[in-house]
Amino acid sequence: MELRVLRYFLTVAREESITAAAKALHITQPTLSKQLMELEDTLGKQLFIRGSRKISLTEEGMFLRKRAQEIIDLADKTEADFKKSDEIISGNIYIGGGETDAMRIIARAANNMQREYPNVRYHLFSGNAEDVTERLDKGLLDFGVLIEPASIQKYDYLKLPAADTWGLLMPKDCPLASRPSIRPEDLTDLPLLCSRQTLVRNELSGWLGQDFGRLNIVATYNLIYNASLMVEEGLGYALCLDKLLNTAGNSKLAFRPFEPVLKSGLNIVWQKHQVFSKASALFLKMLQTEISEIQKSNPFI
Repeated sequence: MELRVLRYFLTVAREESITAAAKALHITQPTLSKQLMELEDTLGKQLFIRGSRKISLTEEGMFLRKRAQEIIDLADKTEADFKKSDEIISGNIYIGGGETDAMRIIARAANNMQREYPNVRYHLFSGNAEDVTERLDKGLLDFGVLIEPASIQKYDYLKLPAADTWGLLMPKDCPLASRPSIRPEDLTDLPLLCSRQTLVRNELSGWLGQDFGRLNIVATYNLIYNASLMVEEGLGYALCLDKLLNTAGNSKLAFRPFEPVLKSGLNIVWQKHQVFSKASALFLKMLQTEISEIQKSNPFI
């Protein structure tokens, strides 16, 4: 498969029309149709359902769209790295991470670097550990910020001087909001929303002192913001980390930490034996400096 053909495929998938895609690509409609048919022949799969008014993707086509976009993103990233000037530090740094206040450490390092190297651009990807590591393993990210207990054995990493606290997100007017903390027995029979990550559930099982499966899980989430809307509308209570949402002021939500306290550490990781671009290597040094300054000012972290 050629990158050019994959770009054609993605354009047709986006436009849902051969005519519109050919116009966007500045090629003739017969040429585009021929390329798509050859792609289907090469893969041995039907990729499109050709309707009277629009073209839609088959299940195989949707799978290829995801893979093709990853391939194109990686190719563009690689080309951009090679085009960087050797005299001026420039380029792109791709960072993925979960929703955590520790991203402020990353932001400060990026801000410090931006003052010295204004031609560097940062691209952020938000997702849980599974989302981030998938993109990291495919070379689509330079760094990933992972919240423990995410596995980091196959990566090189720096431990961030920060920790997030687990607790319960709830409506401010519910009875539990009057308590300073939440104990395991308080969760009995509550309708709960929880992260879909298996390792998170294992960690919560340890805190509960019982099988996580006994909880009344009514929904799972990837990132907390949409889950918070579900909580606000009365679907249930979200098991989540602190500092992710502003529950002060006019917010209808409240967060209460677990008792006993359950904290999660954070790490920034990258592929072992990774060959960094100049920009990424400098960013890592900036981050190491930022972490060192934090530890000097607060040696108990």
